[in-house]
Amino acid sequence: MYETSNDLPPTTRQSAIDVLNEHLADAIDLQLQAKQAHWNVKGPNFTGLHELFDRVAAQAGEYSDLIAERAVALGGVARGTLQAVSGQTQLREYPLEIGDWRAHVQAMRDALATFGRGVRKAIDDVTALSDADTADLFTEISRGVDKSLWMVEAHVQDVRGEEKHVGQPPSAREQSRP
Repeated sequence: MYETSNDLPPTTRQSAIDVLNEHLADAIDLQLQAKQAHWNVKGPNFTGLHELFDRVAAQAGEYSDLIAERAVALGGVARGTLQAVSGQTQLREYPLEIGDWRAHVQAMRDALATFGRGVRKAIDDVTALSDADTADLFTEISRGVDKSLWMVEAHVQDVRGEEKHVGQPPSAREQSRP
């Protein structure tokens, strides 16, 4: 660990650096998976999903940068090489042979949900270390991931609750509302 004037105790900094590097691997993997989906999605929703997956990739790149810079600011080394990421990521391997838009949405939904779950655990882990700044960083990332997950999931969420009213006159639709 590098010397720094940061007033967090060295053991706290080292533990936070370890947590940061664990999630740096996930953020970089998420970015690459979103690019894989962006490049290969097919189907009637191509344009919207192509653009959405590109935004998810860009956001994951921003998360990677925030996480890596915090690790270095604490005196650590950001471990963002392909080899480090490959050995440490918690995300499932992205299925390379898919093309159908639904399969890409499912794969991105799984990746975002896994990443979000890990980030929320990281908030708890660094809060237990009394590192409020790193917890705040992970909280910011958590909010962004939840929004991306919502936007991806919206493409496949069931809307049958609305469909059951199709064909009914407006008065019947209004009467069936609670």
